[in-house]
Amino acid sequence: MLTLKLAVRNLLGGGMKTWLRVGVLSLSFITIIAMQGLYQGMYGQATEASVSTELGGGQYWHLRYDPLDLLSLPDAHQTLPEGLSGLVASGAATPILVVQGFLYTGGDLQPILMKGIDPAQRVLSIPSSALADAAGSSPPVLIGSRMARDSGLRVGDTVTIRWRDARGTFDATEVQVAHIMSTTVMTVDSGQMWLPLAALQKMARMEGEATLVVLARDARPIAASGEWLHKDLDFLLSDLNAMVRTKMIGGSVAYLILLFLAMLAILDTQILSIFHRRKEIGTLMALGVTRGGVIRLFTVEGALNAVLAAVAGAVYATPLLFLLARAGIPMPAAIESSGYSLGERLYPTYSAALVFGTTVLVLVVTTVVSYMPTRRIARLKSTDALRGRLT
Repeated sequence: MLTLKLAVRNLLGGGMKTWLRVGVLSLSFITIIAMQGLYQGMYGQATEASVSTELGGGQYWHLRYDPLDLLSLPDAHQTLPEGLSGLVASGAATPILVVQGFLYTGGDLQPILMKGIDPAQRVLSIPSSALADAAGSSPPVLIGSRMARDSGLRVGDTVTIRWRDARGTFDATEVQVAHIMSTTVMTVDSGQMWLPLAALQKMARMEGEATLVVLARDARPIAASGEWLHKDLDFLLSDLNAMVRTKMIGGSVAYLILLFLAMLAILDTQILSIFHRRKEIGTLMALGVTRGGVIRLFTVEGALNAVLAAVAGAVYATPLLFLLARAGIPMPAAIESSGYSLGERLYPTYSAALVFGTTVLVLVVTTVVSYMPTRRIARLKSTDALRGRLT
């Protein structure tokens, strides 16, 4: 207790020097918390959007289906096996048929993906019910806001699409835009048209067939059979995980530099403090304080910098971080092409584990840096210290 009281008195007696160290240190770990919270919010927001709109609780792919290889689509379709048919019938999954096609608009030919989905499905948050409510002689289609902007289409517009059916025959028809959905997930929007599953199956001569099956979030996957492969969320989100991990590693450079500067300031302070207070050290040792006690005194003084920094950071940063978490951070329009499923605002996430872990990290590093210069005291004689000598 005496060591702690002396450490607090000496630290507060440092005046402006102490508060400068505390300010730099608090800025360091507030930056760590803010950056990590930003990336956690980015990951959570993008994951939630992808899962609810596209991935569900996992997917079953046809053996020949590769979303990155359009040449695989003509062969990537088949009737569902009994197990998957049972999941679809119970509402625990929904099938999707993917067919490559072309869109004629304004004299231009634009490649698109035609995706068939059950209008009555409840597995994904896509507003597929608009396909059932549409009226008109032409098949209804559902497109995203990016697709509408790129193609210049609006609700009610009629446009011609062309595709190649299962027999290799090219066919074409006119479709009508029934609804334009707003989504942050580019992979269900850009270059894609959603049609009623039965209509697309008939158009492509693939009656009863599908390319992939999306499970509901709470559905339990079954053993894959035949030419169907189960893809869990770890696999489906691997690209997103890799991108966020890369961003976190790159962003860590900034707060590591700030932390290094703060630790350097504390290290220099400890060295100078030991040099200027050598007579005080000798007096304490002459009064019976052991060398270990003196070392603990200086180490505790340095560690208290982290404690004060945590308190100071909580005072000025808590309102700011709370405001960011509530109001969000406006995102530039260019974020649409970045590959992240983010909306117009990014909402950071600050968990208790993040705050506690960062505080402990800074406290441990500060304590270690504070202890390093004090090892010199272990070799110091009290008589030399009273004379103002360190060696």
